[in-house]
Amino acid sequence: MPEILLIILIVAAVLVTVGLSFVAVRRRGGDAELEAGSDLLERGEPTIGLDELEPGVTVPVESPAVVLEPEVLEPEVLEPAVTIPVEKPSFFERLGKARSAFTGYLGDLVGLSRVDAEAWEELEEALIRADVGVKTSMVLIEDVQERAREAKAEDGKQVLSLLKARMHEELADKDRSLRLEDGKTNVWLIVGVNGVGKTTTIGKLGKRLRDEGHRPLMAAGDTFRAAAAEQLTTWAERAGAEIVRGNEGGDPSSVIFDGVAAAAARDCDIVLADTAGRLHNKSNLMAELSKVRRVAAKEPGHVTEVLLVLDATTGQNGMAQATVFTEAVDVTGVVLTKLDGSAKGGIVFAIESELGLPVKLVGLGEGVDDLVDFEPEAFVDALFE
Repeated sequence: MPEILLIILIVAAVLVTVGLSFVAVRRRGGDAELEAGSDLLERGEPTIGLDELEPGVTVPVESPAVVLEPEVLEPEVLEPAVTIPVEKPSFFERLGKARSAFTGYLGDLVGLSRVDAEAWEELEEALIRADVGVKTSMVLIEDVQERAREAKAEDGKQVLSLLKARMHEELADKDRSLRLEDGKTNVWLIVGVNGVGKTTTIGKLGKRLRDEGHRPLMAAGDTFRAAAAEQLTTWAERAGAEIVRGNEGGDPSSVIFDGVAAAAARDCDIVLADTAGRLHNKSNLMAELSKVRRVAAKEPGHVTEVLLVLDATTGQNGMAQATVFTEAVDVTGVVLTKLDGSAKGGIVFAIESELGLPVKLVGLGEGVDDLVDFEPEAFVDALFE
C-alpha cells in the first residue's frame, strides 16, 4: 500500500511539472508575438489579432488608401492700385537758395531802428552784390528813399517793405506770353552761348508744346559743337518731336531752312531752332545769327520768338552775353536756367530794367517738366520771405 501511494505521488509530481513547463512555453510565445506586433505598430504597418491566426496561414493585409480632399483656395481679392499724386514744390519753394542769398545781403537792415545815410549805402551795395546791377540798384534806392520820406518810414523793416513793393512794380506789366500764330509755321530761335542749357531748354520746350497739343519740330542748327545734334536727337525722342539735322560743320542756315520746309510738309506748327553759341569771334557770331534769322523768316517760316537762354548763376556775366545777342538778333524774351541753384536772383531785375527784355521762362530743376513760366510776384515774394 505505501508503494502505491508513492507511485501516485511521483506521477502527480511529473504531471504538475509537465503542465507548468507547457504554460511557460505558451507565455513566452505570446510575449514574442506581442513584441512583434508592437514593432509593426511602431513602423506604421497593420497588425491582426493573434487569436485570429491559424498556425501556418499567412493573411495578406492591405494598407488602407489615404484620400486627401483637394484644398479649395478662395481667390485673392486685390485692392485696386491707388496712385498717390506727388506734388511738386511750388515756384516759391524752389527758390530757397536764391532767397537765402538775397536775404543774406539784406538781413542786417531788418533790425535797424533808424536807417541813416550809411545804412542806405549798405542797402545799395547789398543790391549790387545780389546781381541787381549798379544802374538798377541806384534807381531803386533813389525811388525807395523818396517813398520813405513821404511815408515817414525810418526803421529797417519799413524800408525793406517799401523796397519789396518797388521791386514788384519793376517786374509788373510785362508781356511774358510765348507767341504762336495759328495756321502758320512758327519758328522759335533759341540763342545763347555754349553751356547755358540751350539744347536742354529746347528739349523741355518740345515736351511742353507736345503736352499742349502742338506738333513741334527741332532743327539742329548748332553744327559746330561736337555731339550737339546727337544730344538734340535724344531730346526729340523723349519729347515725341520731329527732328531735322545736318552734317557736322555744315551751314547752320541750311539746317534751319530744311527744318522749316520739313515742318510745313509734315504739318508741324512750330520749329524749335538750335543755334551756335560761340563767342570767340563776336563779329562772325552776329553775322551768322543775323543770317539764320533772315533764312528762318522766309516763307513758309514765321519767326515769332527769339529766346535768349542765360545761366542765372553767371550773374553780371549773363548781362554781357545778353548785350551781344541783342545786338545780333531781335531777342523777344529770356529763359533763365538754374534759377533754383546758387543764383542770387537780382539778375532778373538787371535784365528787365537795363535791357528791357521780359523773362518768360525759368528752369527750376533737371526734370523734363521743370521749365516753367516766370511768375514775377511769386519771385519777389520768395526773395524777401
